Amino acid sequence: MNKEKILQIKNLKQYFKLDKNNIIKAVDDISFDIYKGEIFGLVGESGSGKSTIGRCIMNIYKPTNGNIVYRNKCITDRKVYKKERSFINKNMQLIFQDSASALNPRMKIGDIIAEPLKIQKIYKNKEERYEKVKKVLSLVGLDENIINKYPSEFSGGQRQRIQIARAICIDPEFIIADEPIASLDVSIQAQIVNLFKKLKKEADLTCLFIAHDLSMIKHISDRIGVMYNGKLVELATADELYNNPIHPYTKSLLSSIPIPDPKRVKARQKIKYSHTMHDYSKEKPEWIEVYKDHYVYLAKREIQLFDNKLNIV
Repeated sequence: MNKEKILQIKNLKQYFKLDKNNIIKAVDDISFDIYKGEIFGLVGESGSGKSTIGRCIMNIYKPTNGNIVYRNKCITDRKVYKKERSFINKNMQLIFQDSASALNPRMKIGDIIAEPLKIQKIYKNKEERYEKVKKVLSLVGLDENIINKYPSEFSGGQRQRIQIARAICIDPEFIIADEPIASLDVSIQAQIVNLFKKLKKEADLTCLFIAHDLSMIKHISDRIGVMYNGKLVELATADELYNNPIHPYTKSLLSSIPIPDPKRVKARQKIKYSHTMHDYSKEKPEWIEVYKDHYVYLAKREIQLFDNKLNIV
């Protein structure tokens, strides 16, 4: 893997104040890096803070604390962001989770996809822009004849592919894909996953891929981070995470992956997780590198308790 850091998340916090006494810690002191040319998977249950991280990176939310550094530019600094806005918008794109609200219902598909090209002034005229639109539509498995149609004429899966086409049309360096395959059927999911892998290989695309489908994210990600209740609890390469999960929450997630074999499902032991299994009254959890490039958020005394390689569990 190319070890050039393209994005750095440093002690990121995003709190939402409900009233005087209640604060939701959607993202609570998280740090990680994303390297050029990798697909970084981020998984966790709904409400764990995955999408909030993506929105902080794209400046939709202003972080409560911490820094986000893209290409050695601290984009959480308002002055820096304002100065570099054109550069950021050209090189960073977001695929929203809700395709229905992400596409303007009054615009034709061709205009929706071509809009970033027009804003960035990448092509000289409309004809050149629409040639590019046709190419990206073909890439995501859609026919160029849909250019003059409206979003309401398409299924959720088709709208999601239109979103992806719009995101990749200006050839961005970095994409945040927020649940891009959630509304697609299995065959189309595989197509989209293969598309991202192709873009990674041919265009050196870097991607933060947010999902809750653990079985699918393994096949697309170089590294995977697991989130729980606003915290990043484990981070490792895809193979290492699946073969040697350490945090009990990660084990619980992996044990819930659907298996198309009734006998194996019946024999498999489902692992239940509760935060009450941790006693942090005497020792606080830390971000610990247990093995090379395998990090976990636990108290030190818990490592031996939960690590399968140590043959204690």
